[in-house]
Amino acid sequence: MKKIKDMYDEDLTALKHSFQEACSNKKFKDYVYSLGISEDIMMKYTSSLEDSFVEYDNCLNCKGLEKCPNKVKGFRYSPIKDKGIISFSYDVCEIKVEELEDNSYQKNLDLFLMPEEIKKASFKTIYKDDKMRVPIIKYFKEFMQQYQKGENPKGLYLTGSFGSGKTYLIAALFNEMAKKNVHSSLVYYPEFLRSLKAGFNDNSYNERFDYIQRVPLLLLDDIGAENCSNWARDEVLGPILQYRMDNNLATFFTSNLTLEELEKSLACTASGYDKIKARRIIERIKQLSNVIPLVSENRRR
Repeated sequence: MKKIKDMYDEDLTALKHSFQEACSNKKFKDYVYSLGISEDIMMKYTSSLEDSFVEYDNCLNCKGLEKCPNKVKGFRYSPIKDKGIISFSYDVCEIKVEELEDNSYQKNLDLFLMPEEIKKASFKTIYKDDKMRVPIIKYFKEFMQQYQKGENPKGLYLTGSFGSGKTYLIAALFNEMAKKNVHSSLVYYPEFLRSLKAGFNDNSYNERFDYIQRVPLLLLDDIGAENCSNWARDEVLGPILQYRMDNNLATFFTSNLTLEELEKSLACTASGYDKIKARRIIERIKQLSNVIPLVSENRRR
């Protein structure tokens, strides 16, 4: 039967052999000896040191955050000398820090059933090869200048063909405003109505309704795509628009319908045809926004 000392010596020999084998890689050897830790300690952590070296080497040859091969993207597994032992932690890389700082504005954006990539929309990435977009981009620049001066510029009613990029354009504006610490909400309007109905029996109804009324910048996306009812028109849309109009809150709309087509859609409900109430909604939209058409190719193909 082996003595405990003999077993310890064998384990120590195995650890030393494993460490020396790893050090046959000159880059690894230079890396671990640069840590200023004794070999007797390092050889007990050979496997973890190899893992940390791989991630260290990955960072030296960084190809960007999206292609980061480390186990935790944007972080590096690093050794720390601590009173005769080595501990390991995940250190955030500089690129990740920059990304977090660059995206800090997103706290000012609220999405309601909108795609997350909308948060990446920017003036730099919008298509500029379409002359139909020129007046929209020009309007956005004027809007930002007026808003920053404390004026009350109107929003836009952006109408046009399916897939022409209406939502993305307005999202790019809202992202720019978010960087200036202006809070906004982008709401997919048909689904918003369904969520309100579902929240009749709890507090979510009033919370959602009040929030949409009061948020500084609001986009009602795809208005006119919902199934119109007296309740949706007179109890939801009408009060929201009236409150925002009374309080000079910038409001934007996207729709595949012109205002004339939207008026006809709002007038026709299961309860009958009411042109007067539909006309009131349209007049509020006109008070809140300027109409710009965007007829363009389908960019979603």
